[in-house]
Amino acid sequence: MKIIIHGGFFSESGQSHEIKTAKQNSLQEIAQKAFEYLQTHSAFETAAYAVSLLEDDPLYNAGIGSQIQSDGVIRMSAAIMDGETQKLSGVINIQEVKNPVLVAKNLISEDDRVLGGQGAKNYATDHGFENFSTEIPQRRDEYEAKLHNGGKGTVGCVAMDKEGRLAVATSTGGKGFEIPGRISDSATVAGNYANAFCAVSCTGVGEDIVSNATAAKIVTRVTDGMSLEKAFNKTFEELKVIDGFAGAIAIDKEGNMYHQDSHPTMVFASFDGENFEVFS
Repeated sequence: MKIIIHGGFFSESGQSHEIKTAKQNSLQEIAQKAFEYLQTHSAFETAAYAVSLLEDDPLYNAGIGSQIQSDGVIRMSAAIMDGETQKLSGVINIQEVKNPVLVAKNLISEDDRVLGGQGAKNYATDHGFENFSTEIPQRRDEYEAKLHNGGKGTVGCVAMDKEGRLAVATSTGGKGFEIPGRISDSATVAGNYANAFCAVSCTGVGEDIVSNATAAKIVTRVTDGMSLEKAFNKTFEELKVIDGFAGAIAIDKEGNMYHQDSHPTMVFASFDGENFEVFS
């Protein structure tokens, strides 16, 4: 059983040492909780659980603490994919829910598994998800001062359960000040993809990740026999052609975990029951 999670990017120039330490502690705690949850749940269930914990932490740009768009509204996106069934479900630009990833998880049993905008919100309401504002004062202050984080904030989890099944979930609060209606990579196979061979979650600039088809490329290359490390290296070399900004986490069917970023520093943590690795 393995867990690896990410919480977007950390900027030394834009955030304090205290925030860095808080993220390190938070990621380690969430990885520990998710691993404990994995003992009695599937990889699919655990991926959603871990990302919901990340959504609940205002340190990250997903769920609570999501960025505000140019019209003053928060719109969030999330997706989850089961490597065993190869089903993906997601919500795009959903408003006023606490945990977009749990709405995405609920959609996995539907025929129509990716919903956007008001349709996604209506579905959430109809299925018992309460109306909830994810705006925090810090984000409103940033919006009023026309500050933003450069569009590099996303959270994600890749899990392998005791049966060797893989799953991935990814959630984002957007890049901040974007044109309403913009669609990020998080609810697409470019940013969130899994099959029986590999599962990958991405963070960074959504447009770059989509242009490079990052997650889908890595998973496809591993499926075709390339090692996880080589699949990452080749895909990130291709990202350089567009000067792309991205980071990714993954687990393959052998239980190998890997992470890579094109620019410093993606914040992440992994745990296999014995050893933690946390970004430094």
